[in-house]
This record gives sequence, C-alpha cells and structure tokens, in this order.
Amino acid sequence: MQPRAISDPLIDPLILASASPRRRELLLRLGVPIEVRPAEVDESCHAGEAPAAYVRRVAAAKLAAIIAPDRWVLAADTTVTIDGQILGKAADAAEARSMLRLLRGRAHQVLTAFALRGPAASAAAFADVVVTEVDVVAFSEDLMEQYVACGEWRGKAGAYAIQGIGAALVAGVRGSVTNVIGLPLAEVVAQLARLGGPGPCFTQGQAE
Repeated sequence: MQPRAISDPLIDPLILASASPRRRELLLRLGVPIEVRPAEVDESCHAGEAPAAYVRRVAAAKLAAIIAPDRWVLAADTTVTIDGQILGKAADAAEARSMLRLLRGRAHQVLTAFALRGPAASAAAFADVVVTEVDVVAFSEDLMEQYVACGEWRGKAGAYAIQGIGAALVAGVRGSVTNVIGLPLAEVVAQLARLGGPGPCFTQGQAE
C-alpha cells in the first residue's frame, strides 16, 4: 500500500501515544502531522524480563491505552541495556553516575519498540523492536561530574542524550541514530507506507 499524502484533507493527524518531546520533534521534522495523546501505563520492568520483551510489552500497552478506532496511532518505548541489565531513567544524580560508569568505555544497546495501529477498516496493528549499538568513550570522572551537573541526564534512558551534550560521550553508533533519540524514523516511515498510513512531507517539516 502507498502512504496517503499529508496534504489530503481527509487525513487526520497521527496520534502519538507518548509525552516524549524527542519523538514529537522527530516526527514534526519530517512533516508528519501529529496529535500528542500520552498513554498512561505502568512502565516498570517485570522481574527477569528481557529488554526486548520489556519494550515490546510497554509499547503494546501504550497503543492499547489509546481508544481511537478511526485514527492512526503510534506508540513507542525505549530502553538502554548492557550486560543484560535494563537501564531506564535515573531517579537522581547518584543513579545517573552509576549508569554512566557502567556504560563508560564500553558498547551498549539501545532498544526501541514501536507499535502502529490504523483505522479498523484499513490496517491491523504492527509492532517491531529496533536495536542500535552505541560505543561510549572512556571519559574521565571529571567529565562525568560535569555531565551530571548539567542535568541533561534527567528523563533519559541510560542517563545520557545523544542529541545533546551527551553526543560528546559517544564514540560510535551502529544502526539507527534516531532510535537512540527515541524513535527509529526510517523503520516507522517504512511501516506507515506498507500499511497505507500517512506519509511524511519534508517540505512541510519543522526544522530546528
């Protein structure tokens, strides 16, 4: 199926079931019209739950929480994992330091599960998990303390933001960069096209 042009007056904005400003910004840059409708779900990890199973479950729960049978809905959840551990959002500076020390000088994975649902008459639900490998530099304690002091780690899985100051801590990325920010754009756009959902319009995108 082909995506419908977003200039089509019959197209409603894509519902983004997330409060994440990063996901909102990524979609708006592509010119995808969205309506932000955060889904209130329990994002706590279950004991012994694998990282991929965790993000897939939470993304599916967010999608199910949005009741809009006549609309396109996108939900997503992102986590950082290393040595089988799930690193969510640090609760305080001490936990941020602990996460950053664990990541320092090593490779870790960022997983984002995204789930799509279209109008009942046109598309079924779809879900996928995208994995990106990230190499972190062997930064000093002083540099880490500066990063913690800047506060950018707040609300970020793994206690860093690759789209911000945290880019200075990243030596390399294998896979989707936008996945690390919070939404694998190429994969999302491809699935919207496959399912016949609304497509991007770069000329209407909101640049920084």
